[in-house]
Amino acid sequence: MKTDSNVYTIVYSTVLVVIVAVLLAVVSQVLKPRQEANARLDVQKQILTALNVDFTNADPAAMYDELVKEETIQGANGELPLYVATIGEETKYVLRLKGQGLWGGIWGYMALNDDLNTIYGINFGHESETPGLGGEIVTKDFRSRFFGKKIKNAEGAVVSVAVLKQGKIAEGREQVDAWAGATITSTGVDEMLSKSLNEYVEFLTAKEETNYGTVAEN
Repeated sequence: MKTDSNVYTIVYSTVLVVIVAVLLAVVSQVLKPRQEANARLDVQKQILTALNVDFTNADPAAMYDELVKEETIQGANGELPLYVATIGEETKYVLRLKGQGLWGGIWGYMALNDDLNTIYGINFGHESETPGLGGEIVTKDFRSRFFGKKIKNAEGAVVSVAVLKQGKIAEGREQVDAWAGATITSTGVDEMLSKSLNEYVEFLTAKEETNYGTVAEN
């Protein structure tokens, strides 16, 4: 076959593409277990952060296995993860949060006291929010604004916590100040909290004996 012919070019290119595709597939399969392990470790770190656990000088995976038990419960729209943690002698319940920010997805984990009402800790993550603005939702400065807030109103209904510009008032629910200059991302956090807690509303308002212990309405 002539090397300067069109047929040769097409055949050569096709063979090269197939070889590269096979190599990429092999590499992907080889690295998949490590990638999955790294992804799981990242989630474990996020949950520990929501639980206010300092793992700086420790093995986070080992700490997670010691403190956290993973469960699955039925939510408003299907199965949901529930993380039950023992901190000291107290039980904490960690809920998964998912939403949309200004430039991409945002997510987080909320830890509640055993009253299923008071926020013990919270953690946020994002794909591509603006550094110094929306990206600041990951900082402790922002996260700590939620500590101790209630997600239920006086009647025991789940109403979430409002994230509003300073000076604005949320009727019938507790609130935190939005991050200055990050209105859209802060609104995304507000909507994420409401939507995600609504997914867990049956669990949060349950008043029955479960395998988690006695869950009492506040």
